[in-house]
Parts: sequence; C-alpha cells; structure tokens
Amino acid sequence: MGKKRQREMIKPVRDGLAALGIAPEKINIVIVSHLHYDHCGNYELFPQAHYHLQDREMAYATGRCMCHQALRAPFEVEDVVAMVRKVFSGRVAFHDGEAEIVPGVTVHRIGGHSKGLQSVRVKTRLGYVVLAADATHLYAHIDGGRIFPLTYNLEEVVEGYATLKKLASAPRHVVPGHDPAVLTRYPAAKPGLEGWIVRLDAEPKQA
Repeated sequence: MGKKRQREMIKPVRDGLAALGIAPEKINIVIVSHLHYDHCGNYELFPQAHYHLQDREMAYATGRCMCHQALRAPFEVEDVVAMVRKVFSGRVAFHDGEAEIVPGVTVHRIGGHSKGLQSVRVKTRLGYVVLAADATHLYAHIDGGRIFPLTYNLEEVVEGYATLKKLASAPRHVVPGHDPAVLTRYPAAKPGLEGWIVRLDAEPKQA
C-alpha cells in the first residue's frame, strides 16, 4: 500500500521483528488500532494471529461513510476485505469501548481520527504507558490541543486527549502514533537499534 501511495517503507515490520528475534508466525495476538492503510495490513506475516478490533471501526469501514471520498481516502479496500475474511475464518475479536486483551494490556476506544480508533494501555515497570496510535499523531497535537486535518469527529479528538492523559500514569507516558521524537526520547531496545526500535517501558527524556 505504501508503494501504491508513493511512500517508501524504510523499515518494514518484518525487519523489525527479525531484529528483535521474534518469529512473526508465532505471534498469536495483533491489536489493530484502526483500519487506515498505514495501521493495518502485513496480514501474511501473522498466519496464527487473532486480531482485536473495535466494533465501530469495522462498521465504519464497511458502511455508508465509505460512500464519501473524503472519509474513505485513508482506507484501502484490499485491507478492509482481508479483515472481513478473517472475521469469517474466526480470527477477529471485536470490542465495544474498553476491554482487557491479556493481563496488563487493555484497549480503549478513543475515536475522533477514525470512528473506531482504539489506543492501547500497557502496565510496565514504570506504570501505565499508553500507545495512542492516531489518537494523537504528534506530541504537538496532544500538548497544544491541535487537530490533525484528517478527522471524523473533532469532539472525540479533543476529549480523547484528556482520556489518554488519564489512562497513562503520567502525561509523558502517552506515546504518539507518528512522532519521530519518540525515537529520541526513549532508549534503543538493544545496541544497534538506535533510531529504529525503542523501549517504551523506560523513562522518556523530557522535550
């Protein structure tokens, strides 16, 4: 999909997993924040995985809103159809709002950017870290109350900022979905992975 949209994938998911010594075929849980083309796909990597998705996201991506180009622009039909196929093969678990995936890991519907967007809260040695996904693209969005242009519901975006801060043990433990500063604020997962894969259970540097 990156090629289709003239975007270069510099660090593919497969390479990142290999760098960590993780075999993708052994992964049995994948949390999908939302069905925009840059947050799903790579399905062939995970033949054993069950996918966790919000009810409203699937309904949104397959319903009347997709009749409008402005709303369907970040979706790719192949990605959505692939997820429908996984539903029919019994490999999708749906959630309505908040749910526990495994002990210490919960999902929370935030909405806003996409109707069923969910963020992930993880209990770490430092407390709760929140993987915001696109509930806040950049630190500047949540810190300054700014809005990313591609948005389904403005109210849910700004209310979502407050929710993210409540879910995290501290505001600095909210991790934006697209900010390259994440790679400088957190230490590398191991030597040689600087600027690529970082540990989010470490205390981040202050901006």
